[in-house]
Amino acid sequence: MQNSQRKERGEKRESNQMVFGIRAVIEAIDSGKEIESLFVQRGLSGSLLLELKSLMKEHGIGFQQVPVEKLNRITRKNHQGVIAVISPIVYERIEDLLPLIYEKGETPLLLILDGVTDVRNMGAIARTAECAGVHAIIVPRKGSAEINPDAIKTSAGALYKIPVCREDSLGKVGRFLIESGVQLVVGTEKTQDSIYDVDYTVPTCVIMGAEDVGVSDDLIRISDKLAKIPMFGEIGSLNVSVSAGIMIYEAVRQRNK
Repeated sequence: MQNSQRKERGEKRESNQMVFGIRAVIEAIDSGKEIESLFVQRGLSGSLLLELKSLMKEHGIGFQQVPVEKLNRITRKNHQGVIAVISPIVYERIEDLLPLIYEKGETPLLLILDGVTDVRNMGAIARTAECAGVHAIIVPRKGSAEINPDAIKTSAGALYKIPVCREDSLGKVGRFLIESGVQLVVGTEKTQDSIYDVDYTVPTCVIMGAEDVGVSDDLIRISDKLAKIPMFGEIGSLNVSVSAGIMIYEAVRQRNK
């Protein structure tokens, strides 16, 4: 990423904060704030709420319908049935980043996290990825860990430094990457092929999934390679942040021979 763009990301960075009230949330969305999560009181109605929902649909912002008791636990202020959490980072688009990586003459090394919902795993993975020179982390808009203070702390601030792309469809992203000359390598136990048999010196996107269900079938179907980490002990699996680190640093090892 160019220095000016990285500087711009730093200027837009802000601490995690909440916005209360329907009108305040509408204004936050209109002003371009990144909404990390949004809670709407169950059964709430009215013209202003319809305006908010229309705006959320326009910007692709999901929300959770919750009982008023949950909102009251979050804050005792006059929330009017709506609370939004502002993201502490500015999300980016892989369609904008990838051409810049190629223009700089670098070989893309990307990471897709499919369904990783634990914020500490997210932070640990981001820390490793930033240290290893991964160009960007890609996550789904729904079903991913929030980028909140816990994730930022666990990442040791790496989430402020490495671009994070939040996309509506990982399948669509995967197809875009393939069309752009990037191979997709899924970390999974559903194969006999080792991670050490893959050539990571070409443009590569490593894909890691949730520990319980792994990478989605949609991504597995379009991927170029399936690769597993060899296991020799009695415990048959690794934490996803550890697995991601092993695969990322195998790519680093090959690229720095």
